[in-house]
Amino acid sequence: MSISTLSDITAKTMTSPRLTTRVLFSGPDDGIPVLFVHGNASNATYWEETMLALPDGYRGIAPDQRGYGDADRNAKIDATRGLGDLSDDLAALLDTLGIEKAHVIGHSLGGAVLFRFLIDHSQRALTVTLAAPGSPYGFGGSKGLNGELCNPDGAGSGGGTVNPTFTQLMAAGDRGSDNPQASPRVVMNTFYWKPPFKPAREEELLSGLLSEHVGEHEYPGDFVPSPNWPMVAPGVYGPANALSPIYAGDVSRLNQLSQKPAVLWIRGADDQIVSDTSLFDLGTLGAFGVVPGWPGADVYPSQPMVSQTRTVLEAYQANGGTFEEVVFAECGHTPYLEKPEDFNRLFHAHLDIA
Repeated sequence: MSISTLSDITAKTMTSPRLTTRVLFSGPDDGIPVLFVHGNASNATYWEETMLALPDGYRGIAPDQRGYGDADRNAKIDATRGLGDLSDDLAALLDTLGIEKAHVIGHSLGGAVLFRFLIDHSQRALTVTLAAPGSPYGFGGSKGLNGELCNPDGAGSGGGTVNPTFTQLMAAGDRGSDNPQASPRVVMNTFYWKPPFKPAREEELLSGLLSEHVGEHEYPGDFVPSPNWPMVAPGVYGPANALSPIYAGDVSRLNQLSQKPAVLWIRGADDQIVSDTSLFDLGTLGAFGVVPGWPGADVYPSQPMVSQTRTVLEAYQANGGTFEEVVFAECGHTPYLEKPEDFNRLFHAHLDIA
């Protein structure tokens, strides 16, 4: 899918030893590198305004991740590695560009990828900025501040929990608003940002959403039946399965890093996607009666996504790292688009500390 870019954004096809994909660039080739990592159901297009707002002397780099946009469709995500494929893709891209270290910034799933990137490649991050990041313990299927599994097989997370109508409409390239629960445009304008906000480049961002690769081995991925509520457990392919807590690994490895770059965490107060009561979490939907058979809050509560992230970052700080949490009022899941002046002021100041 060809998506037009803003003036002064350059799109190139790049091939690393791991992946061929589209990469967007801004700023001078010899500028200080800033690597932008997009979220789920989006692509690098979402970062263009933020890239162009970088201070003089910085170089923005934003790839379409494996499974998204113009990335090679033959390159699948091995979900059993958690987010390891996506993390290693970033490191391989930096190698290909001849970059030893970069500032890194991730949104939503991209923020979760950066937790894994820190574990695997912390020496390559100058600073870390997280915009509404997913929990380090994944999405769905966990409870408590330390990411305890609700069920040993991760039931309630992964590919089987995604609305199939939504993915069918994505695959069809649907740009309408006929389905109030599943039309990609409606989902984007309801949950990506807080209504009545709409971005100036709504059509390009919708194209970015629709560019995600859809299929059994892509998004939403495969799944298996489970004896545990909600009777479906994660499979082994695609980003939704890669976010299952059964594949998250040992998050406490963040505390053992010898190099701990400073972390800036910015989120919206009204985020309905990444929240302690996310409307995309089956624990929340079960409590509302939307998904029948809910076993109760003792067995399957809402995943405390924000509180889990805070707990992990507090431990990171207690072990020698630093982090700052900033919450924007009247803001949803994309603070860098909804509140660009406030976001960039904090982001740019954070870049200066390295």
